Amino acid sequence: MFKTDTALFLNRRHVFLAVCAASLLGASGLAVAADEAPEAFIQRITTETLDTIKADKALRAGDVSKIMQLVDSKLMPHVNFRRMTALATGPAWRKATPEQQKRLQEEFKILLVRTYSGALSQITDQVVVVKPLRAGQEDKNLVVNTEVRGKADPIQLDYRLEKTPGQGAGWMIFDLNVLGVWLIENYRNQFTKEINAGGIDALIASLAARNKSNTKAS
Repeated sequence: MFKTDTALFLNRRHVFLAVCAASLLGASGLAVAADEAPEAFIQRITTETLDTIKADKALRAGDVSKIMQLVDSKLMPHVNFRRMTALATGPAWRKATPEQQKRLQEEFKILLVRTYSGALSQITDQVVVVKPLRAGQEDKNLVVNTEVRGKADPIQLDYRLEKTPGQGAGWMIFDLNVLGVWLIENYRNQFTKEINAGGIDALIASLAARNKSNTKAS
């Protein structure tokens, strides 16, 4: 169950994931201008959070509880998690009840938080360089390309963003590409197998069991 995400996202040799996680976090949590450029958004949260983690011995030492608090409090405000979960679930999302959607979001969130928490302790000297934005993209589905640089070879890391309207408007992340694999596509393939076998409830139960197993193993 979920062998692909375990191999891809939890392998400690993949230091790039630590930077990926840090790039998603917002260290300051302060409001920013609604017209902030998408490249500036990614560069800001990357720089702030890498600096925060590098300066905190507990985070660098892999304090899971503290890392989870950081991820949970700083990651989610920058992510359209409902859209991410819906896209990962596929057509079955629209047939799910509000309670099923709520439970699925909760279990998926726990899985991702623990995944990123385990990776942040790998941060050392990495920096993220944001590349120039490709022209002609729409605000509702815009990709920002970055490059993770450190002692190892540079690694490509991409973020898919959307612009939120109205009061508090700004950029939200709803997908990311690590080593050529989009997170949503990766999980959708796995979720579809669970749903085809037993429906939404089977997927929720599978995620809950995985999270329970991860908690015991930590």
